[in-house]
Amino acid sequence: MKQENILFLEPIFKERIWGGQALRDIFGYEIPEGNIGECWGISAHQNGDCLVQNGQYEGKRLSELWKEAPHLFGNPTEEQFPLLVKILDASADLSVQVHPDDAYAHQFESGELGKTECWYVLDCADDAEIVIGHNATSKEEAATMIEAGNWDQFLRRIKIKPGDFFYIPAGTIHGICKNTLILEVQQSSDTTYRLYDYERLDDAGNKRDLHIEKSLDVMTVPHEDVIFDGKSFTSETACTRTYVDNAFFSVKKCEIKGDFTLNQEKDYALVSIINGMGEVEGTKIGKGDHFIVPATCEEVRFTGEMEFMVATP
Repeated sequence: MKQENILFLEPIFKERIWGGQALRDIFGYEIPEGNIGECWGISAHQNGDCLVQNGQYEGKRLSELWKEAPHLFGNPTEEQFPLLVKILDASADLSVQVHPDDAYAHQFESGELGKTECWYVLDCADDAEIVIGHNATSKEEAATMIEAGNWDQFLRRIKIKPGDFFYIPAGTIHGICKNTLILEVQQSSDTTYRLYDYERLDDAGNKRDLHIEKSLDVMTVPHEDVIFDGKSFTSETACTRTYVDNAFFSVKKCEIKGDFTLNQEKDYALVSIINGMGEVEGTKIGKGDHFIVPATCEEVRFTGEMEFMVATP
């Protein structure tokens, strides 16, 4: 395999009111000062379109490549690249929010995709938690609790630890809480309905906008817990675990010590190195690298000691 067959991408960083500097301190990214909350590692979204860093397509935006070289992605029928991979540094609590599905987003958000997502907890404080789900039994009860500000009664909170995985379908109320570092795989969408923001003020002294009506429109009531049965495979040099495999995406984690061959199971694969270092087809890689294995590669060889997440459409 030629090195240029693998598409290495340049991350894009986003300042957020709840961000910090963990993306620099833990991943070694060169980021601006301030509250940097998000690394968009693999994205073709208009709000953060990654550049290819290597090979014959160097300097191209991923969205351009999707249209100009569709053979790299198995000649897809979708108009836009369907997935987005992020690393989130929650130095403070994110807002409690909910996302629309494809049909609602297409109708009310100018044709944007819906937003089903999933989280892998990279690191967190010992007492860290997330908001996931709610306790209302009807939308009328949800509206009453929200209007009254009964957030402790309304929201469900659970403790988390590094290595936890959560699947967040569109319609699920959720919120990442402070002192948490998460890798997120999601549909390529930047639509979020903010339900509760802890009454905080931005740098200008204003509260951020809430989207109560749209949140009530799209939230799943009553809350439905998602049960998934992850599949694992272990060999002498690798351990892989598939967390989710559905119509939106497949996500698995690979831990390797030595040689490992990743077979192309779908048209293309999105890879994010979350720990360690090594090589992919002779090219050095390490923690924080993001790349796409295109459809032109039936398999790709890794060597080294590292952990990485693999997402496929």
